[in-house]
Amino acid sequence: MDLFDRISADIKAAMLAREKVRLETLRGIKKEFLEAKTAKGGDGTLTDDAALKILAKMAKQRKETAQIYDEQNRMDLRDNELAEAAVIEEYLPKQLTDEELTAELEKIIEQTGATSPKEMGKVMGVASKALSGRADGKAISAKVKELLNK
Repeated sequence: MDLFDRISADIKAAMLAREKVRLETLRGIKKEFLEAKTAKGGDGTLTDDAALKILAKMAKQRKETAQIYDEQNRMDLRDNELAEAAVIEEYLPKQLTDEELTAELEKIIEQTGATSPKEMGKVMGVASKALSGRADGKAISAKVKELLNK
C-alpha cells in the first residue's frame, strides 16, 4: 500500500474514532497529495519519495508555526500545531539521532574526499540526497560545517 492509500484508509479510521485533530491533519495531507498529483506538468501520479518530501515540509511548517505561537504565548494554538506535527511525523521515516547523523556524514565526507570548509558544497550535495527525509537540512548543514572545521 502506497502512502496515498494509507492516508486515505487512516482518514476513514479517524472518522470512525472521532479523532478531530488527526482527521483534520490527514485531510490536509491528502489535499497536498492531490494537489501534487494534479500539478501542472505532472503525470497524475505521486511517488512515495515525493510524498515524503511533502510530509517533511508540512511537519517543518507546523513546528515553525508552533515556535511562533510559543513566542506569542498562544499555547492553545501551539499545542494544536504540535499535535498536527506529531500526526504527520507518524508517516515519516525515523529521524537520525545526532550520533547516527555524525557517523553518516563522516562516511560521506570520506567518500567525497573533502578536507576543508571550502568543499562543503560537494559534501552537502551528496548528503542532502543520501539523508533526505531522515534528517533536517539545517541539522545536516550545521554538522557538516562542524566536521569540516575540525
